[in-house]
Amino acid sequence: MRAWGFKSNGDPEVLQEFQRPVPTPEAGQVLVRVAYAGVNFAEVQHRRGEFGEPEGADGYDVPGLEVSGVIVGLGAGVEGLAVGSSVAAYLPTFGGYAEYVLADAAFVQPVGTLPLADAAGVPCVYPTAYGVLTDAGRFQGGETVLIHSAAGGVGSAAARIARKLGAAHVLGTVGSTEKLALAKTLGYDALFLRDDFTGAALEATWGQGVDLVLDPVGGPVRRGSLDVLAPFGRVVVYGDLGRHGDWQADAWDIWKNNRALAGYNIGDVARRSPDTLGAHLAFALSALASGELAYQPPTVRPMDEVVHVHRALESGATHGKVVLAVW
Repeated sequence: MRAWGFKSNGDPEVLQEFQRPVPTPEAGQVLVRVAYAGVNFAEVQHRRGEFGEPEGADGYDVPGLEVSGVIVGLGAGVEGLAVGSSVAAYLPTFGGYAEYVLADAAFVQPVGTLPLADAAGVPCVYPTAYGVLTDAGRFQGGETVLIHSAAGGVGSAAARIARKLGAAHVLGTVGSTEKLALAKTLGYDALFLRDDFTGAALEATWGQGVDLVLDPVGGPVRRGSLDVLAPFGRVVVYGDLGRHGDWQADAWDIWKNNRALAGYNIGDVARRSPDTLGAHLAFALSALASGELAYQPPTVRPMDEVVHVHRALESGATHGKVVLAVW
């Protein structure tokens, strides 16, 4: 089969097409013929070496945390799934940039009537968005939410889920004026440029602050997020897009100002609570297919443009979700 990966860490140009045998599913695994592979910033980090050097038996590591496609094989003990079914799958150890991929059955869910191209952008983004809001963020209806990277995949999904769950106000920040127009189509009550959001966020909430901040950026944005919290507000950390150095919160500041700081990492959830992740994926696919949860179709690019897509994602030039067409 064809796969796309890297033998050494580096810039997008290290990604290359190569051949690898079609894998065989073992107990509890599902073999999926991949139609589309979602693209996420963690795959940029994987390629750059932030998760270590390539460890594949053939020398290659293959990025890709989420795919959609058709089941072509089942390992022993797999129940509730059938060969020929159209599914979406989350891949906690990567591997999605390939024509075939093995997935743990716990992370494979039928797509229903959702088109495969749309479904490919769901398994990583939507469970993360749901998890940062409800599991880590302890969101409750009637609260105000501030979402950094508002036009990104997780941010736009979180905005829609927050609305569905009864948010009073949904605010967002973006990194450039170019992204303001896109974010405005996602239903935010107010949008701000991320470089100077603290005063604007407090003004938009009449000085009361926000109940929940979702932060994948880090650095000064994380520090500023604490300053816009209402009493008993929470900041949920789920990334470091800004590639800032280690950041420390002041426990005294958190204690004296009734603030909370939490973290969400989908990989850890997959390791320690796979059923939680599977349930969030099933919820998202069902809600999207039924129209209960609105969404914007992803941008589809051919697989041979993977280098270009990584370069655009790394530079912040992408808008919304991007998926790669494998066949």
